[in-house]
Amino acid sequence: MLALKSLRAETAPPAPSSLWSSLALAWSLVLPLCLAGCDKPPAKTEEIRPVRAMVLTSSKVDVDAEFAGEVRARIESRLGFRVGGKIVARKVDVGAVVHRGDLLMRLDPQDLRLAQAQALAGLRVAETNRDLARSELKRYRDLHDKNFVSQTILDTKESAFNAAQASVDANQAGYRGQVNQAGYASLVADVDGVVTAVDAEVGQVVAAGTPVVRVAKSGEKEVVIGLPEDKVDTLRNVEDVRVRLWARPQDTVVGKIREVSPVADPATRTYTVKVTIPDSLAEARLGMTANVLFASQTATPQIKVPLTALYYEKSATSVWLVEGGVVRLVPVTIDAAAGNDVVLGSGVQAGQTVVTAGVNLLKPGQRVKILGADLGVHPDPTSASAPAPAAASAPASAVGAAR
Repeated sequence: MLALKSLRAETAPPAPSSLWSSLALAWSLVLPLCLAGCDKPPAKTEEIRPVRAMVLTSSKVDVDAEFAGEVRARIESRLGFRVGGKIVARKVDVGAVVHRGDLLMRLDPQDLRLAQAQALAGLRVAETNRDLARSELKRYRDLHDKNFVSQTILDTKESAFNAAQASVDANQAGYRGQVNQAGYASLVADVDGVVTAVDAEVGQVVAAGTPVVRVAKSGEKEVVIGLPEDKVDTLRNVEDVRVRLWARPQDTVVGKIREVSPVADPATRTYTVKVTIPDSLAEARLGMTANVLFASQTATPQIKVPLTALYYEKSATSVWLVEGGVVRLVPVTIDAAAGNDVVLGSGVQAGQTVVTAGVNLLKPGQRVKILGADLGVHPDPTSASAPAPAAASAPASAVGAAR
C-alpha cells in the first residue's frame, strides 16, 4: 500500500502555479526570436571600388630622362709588344701619368740581339761578294775594250755584279728589320696619358700583340651610359643633353651624343651610348660617376597618360574621370605614343583626375576610392548601421512584454 501511494504521488499532475510559470518562461524565450524575424533586412551598402589614379598635367617637355654612367677617356689604347718574349722589367703602375716616349715595359733582348748579329754577318758576306763582283766587272771591261774578251763574257760579269748588289740590298733590309725587332723589346708610350690597367707582370712570357698595358689618352673625355630598348630611338635625336658629376651635382655642362651602339649588350640588354663632355669640366676624372640628362620640348603643351588608363569599348577609346568620388566615362583621342605613355589630343584637361589601374572593372556612376588618397567617400552611416539599434531594442521590449 505504501509503494502504491508513493507511485501515485510521483505521477500526479503538477500544480497550476508551476504550470503557468513554465509557460511564461517558454514564451519569454520564443517571443524575441519571433520579433527579430519580423524586422526588415539590412539595406545593401553601395560598392566602393579601390582604384589608382593620377592628376593630369600639361607640359611642353616631350622627353625627360636621366641615366647614370661612367667617365672614360675618349681614346684608350691597349699597348702590347710587337715581338714575343719574356718580360724582365715593368716601369709603371696603375694611375701613373706617362708622356710620349716613356718606357713602360721591357722584354729580354738576348734572342733579338743574336738575330741582329746574324743579320749583320749576312750583310757583311753579301757586301764582300759584291765588292769582288765589282772588281771582276771592272777588269773584264778593260779586257773588252782591248778586244781580249767577248761581249758575252762581259755580260756574264755584269749579271754577277747585279746579283751581288741585290743580295747586299736584301741583307741590308733584313738587318734593319732585326734592328727594329731588337728595339721592340722596349715598350714605350705613344701618347700622353694615364695608365689605367696593367695586364702582365715581370716573368710572364707574352706573344706578339698581347695587350699588357692600357693607357688613356689625356684630353677629351666622355660618359658611357646604357639605354634600355624602349628609349634608344626616342633619345637618339635629343639635342638638349646635359651632364653633371655625382660628386659635384651643382655643376652641369652641355654634352653631345657621339656614338650609339647598334647592338645591345648581351649581359645587360642595353645599348651603349657615349656622350662627349667638354674639357671645361676639369673635375671629371676617369672612373667617376656622372648623370646624363635628356630633355626636349614640343611646340604646344601635351597631356600624357599611361596605356593602362585607356578603356576600349565598341571601337572607341575612353578614360574614366573621377569627379566627387564617382567615375565618368569620357571619350578621348590619341595623338601619339611615347613609350609606355600616350599623348591625348582631346577629351580631357589638365587638373582632372584619371583612373590609371582597374579601368575594366568600373561602370558609369560607380563610387571609387583612390588608393593612397582620400576623396572623402565613405559608406552612409545610416544605411548599414541603422537597423542595428532596432534589432537591439527588440529583445528589450519582448522581455518587457513577457514580464
